[in-house]
Amino acid sequence: MSVSMVAEDEVYDTPLDQIDVSHPKHFARDTVGAYFKRLREEDPVHYCADGHSGAYWSVTRFNDIVRVDTDHKTFSSESTLGGISLDGPSERERATGARTDAPDLGLSMFIAMDPPKHDVQRKVVSPIVAPNNLAAMAPIIRERAAGILDSLPVGEDFDWVDKVSIELTTMTLATLFDFPWEERRKLTRWSDVVTSSPGNGVDSWEQWKEELIECGTYFKGLWDQRAGGKQGHDLISMLAASPATANMPFPEFLGNLLLLIVGGNDTTRNSITGGVLALNQNPAEYDKLMNDTGLIPNMVSEIIRWQTPLSHMRRTALRDTEIGGKRIREGDKVAMWYLSGNRDSEVIDRADEFLIDRKDARKHLSFGFGIHRCVGNRLAELQLQIIWEEIVKRFKKVEVTGEAERTFSNLIHGFTSMPVRLHPH
Repeated sequence: MSVSMVAEDEVYDTPLDQIDVSHPKHFARDTVGAYFKRLREEDPVHYCADGHSGAYWSVTRFNDIVRVDTDHKTFSSESTLGGISLDGPSERERATGARTDAPDLGLSMFIAMDPPKHDVQRKVVSPIVAPNNLAAMAPIIRERAAGILDSLPVGEDFDWVDKVSIELTTMTLATLFDFPWEERRKLTRWSDVVTSSPGNGVDSWEQWKEELIECGTYFKGLWDQRAGGKQGHDLISMLAASPATANMPFPEFLGNLLLLIVGGNDTTRNSITGGVLALNQNPAEYDKLMNDTGLIPNMVSEIIRWQTPLSHMRRTALRDTEIGGKRIREGDKVAMWYLSGNRDSEVIDRADEFLIDRKDARKHLSFGFGIHRCVGNRLAELQLQIIWEEIVKRFKKVEVTGEAERTFSNLIHGFTSMPVRLHPH
């Protein structure tokens, strides 16, 4: 996300009021960082009146983001107000018909709820990532990571995203759901479809709708089996057994499933790829790693900060308020750009540098703050730590041999492919 990746005149010649950081093209081209840098410097609470995602505010500095993220009484996550993504319409846009592009499935999920319902539903699934469960999962994840790495071709190019990042996270996700093993790549597909749009992942909104309903129908079959007696310690069994979630209407059932699929997939998957790319772009850090593999736990936090796999979270203002001297009206959409906040040099020292031995590496925004802080953050860190421990045992270097293709999304900051070549010790 270097400013050198985009001509400075493209960023600084654009009138400030015409900057629209919500357009997915900026993320796919890896140019959005330069726009964020300008906004942090010149207009850290920035209004875009007519952007790709409609009218919205961008909050781009670390401390302002924390303020919004921890004040759920002023800034709502409710799906009925548009939810957690900028692409969800506001009440005003619904009323005026200004945003009618995507079909509305009426999805609801606990991350797009305010207390008290949010707290009750989150509590149902949180035991899956309790310390004792993570300790039990660690050897399983390690065995799978080792198997994946041992199966890779050495000395020839292959796609790291497909063969490693997707495969490991999909295996873990299938375990969390106790999902049929031979069909686990369905989880990958459904995760991708959630943030797809016509021409980018799906052919039409009708296909998008059909595939997500297919996801819900498939999981309804698993739900019925487990609610009817085959109870386990997986996420489906937990949801089916709890009075708080046992009788969810279909849009809420599907919404929560999609949240768990995307949350369990994208953070780890894109950080696994982002870490390899960052080390290749910063060879001195790769040398530092190979000379001291004890840095891996700290490096994992730095990778997650550097990659920031979820670019933003959106809130809706419940009342008129003020941030950074700007007046935000009730009903306005507000984007907390985690990706920008993680490059805020006023809070993070040398924020534009990738440093695997960074002090306070866990001080980042990638997991959010407050009541919506990522419930699976420790599982994500565990998977990354294990895969890197297994990588350094086997390979002197994972070399990136071509351009990484990035996701066309303003929400998921990730990769669709990245060619690499393995160099054994």
